[in-house]
Amino acid sequence: MFGRKVSTSESVKPADSPSSDIPGSDMAVNSSAAMAPAMTVDKARVSGVTAAAINAKEFSSAVDDHNRHEMRSMVLSRLDPMQVTQMDRSELTEHIEQWIQRLADQHRWLLTADQQASLLQELLDDMVGVGPIQSLLDDPHVTDIMVNGHAQVYVERAGHLQAVDHCFRDENHVRHVAQRIASSIGRRVDESSPMVDARLMDGSRVNIIIPPLALDGTCISIRKFSEHTFSLHQLAAKGSLSDAMADFLNIAARARLNILVSGGTGAGKTTLLNALSHPIDSDERIVTIEDAAELKLRQRQVIRLETRPASLEGDGAITQTELVKNALRMNPRRIILGEVRGGEAFDMLQAMNTGHEGSMSTLHANSPRDAIYRLENMMLMAHGNLPIAVLRRQIMSSVDIIVQIERMRDGTRRVTSITELVGLEDDTPITHELFAFKLHRVGQQGIEGEYCCTAASSESFIDKIRYAGLEDALQQCQRQPL
Repeated sequence: MFGRKVSTSESVKPADSPSSDIPGSDMAVNSSAAMAPAMTVDKARVSGVTAAAINAKEFSSAVDDHNRHEMRSMVLSRLDPMQVTQMDRSELTEHIEQWIQRLADQHRWLLTADQQASLLQELLDDMVGVGPIQSLLDDPHVTDIMVNGHAQVYVERAGHLQAVDHCFRDENHVRHVAQRIASSIGRRVDESSPMVDARLMDGSRVNIIIPPLALDGTCISIRKFSEHTFSLHQLAAKGSLSDAMADFLNIAARARLNILVSGGTGAGKTTLLNALSHPIDSDERIVTIEDAAELKLRQRQVIRLETRPASLEGDGAITQTELVKNALRMNPRRIILGEVRGGEAFDMLQAMNTGHEGSMSTLHANSPRDAIYRLENMMLMAHGNLPIAVLRRQIMSSVDIIVQIERMRDGTRRVTSITELVGLEDDTPITHELFAFKLHRVGQQGIEGEYCCTAASSESFIDKIRYAGLEDALQQCQRQPL
């Protein structure tokens, strides 16, 4: 198809005297190209191609590598980036194939079908995907991708970090991909703006930081977006909590208790928050507020709001605080804040305490008590003139339970505590742990322990459950074996 077909054992050899260049645009595909869903080579277009062959590693010798990079640069230099953004998949694929064929014929390079397919896929990934890590984005078993400079890439699979060999050619290559990701949302990443938070078209969250802040080269961190959500009992089946804990949280959500999910980075807070939304009645009007939309609620009337970063000129930003205030004017039954991290905590707690029961959020903290103190600090960011005692009373009267989730040393994610907020005693928060995960030992199979019901709910807590008509269900779940 692209020049003469040869066996995979033959090398790619340039002619001794290549002919003159083919006229074409000298513009390289730049960072303004719009991001698009991943493209894969149609095997029907490249005869003899297998799935395993569509991989840049098919070029084994140094000579083949050199020619592949040379041809790749030639093709890119002849593609008009403005035309690329207006092409659909089939048009772009055909356009690239034509250039590969012309250049192969011109230079009398002998490409195998596998090499042709590999080069085509690499060019597609670079122009409309995220370069050599596109295949990692397409891998359903990969949850996180971490690029630490051009020569080091790690992924997380099943809770474990693994080094992979999907490396970039050089710093310019990884910077090119970073700039494309940023430009796809109207942002830029350069020395004047060296840090960017972005989102891919599939919803995956991306953080980019470049030199001089990143001393060893451009770093890209991707938290992949999952289309699939789990119910509480599905999480219990995976070992993240017990069936009794799942029943309890199901009751808490149905009874319109205000719930805060606390945990570290990557602990599974958003996954648990999604699961907590499952029991909500399908007719309730819910407003969700996030920096990067990840929640996937199944109810019929869900209004999703997303913050907006400042423009390149530094204006036009819309914060979570503004969105929370606006949400209160939208007559929601519940507000679900993806993550509370600043002054919006004050407005969120006020919403919980003024007719929007059943609201939920997450925050970064290592324990329920730490979560309370973090809320205090965030509220002080917005209202530093208010006494701590006032803020503490606001927290204790607004939040009903804190669910602590942890990513453990063996990579598993478990709910380690469900804690009721009882009240204040001499301005000291009083908490009441209802369920906990008790660690027994760390064995060859990982962390071993058991889920325990540590105490019965307080009378004031039971009153809220009784008001929802769920008292019998509560008593049953706290009596059942864990």
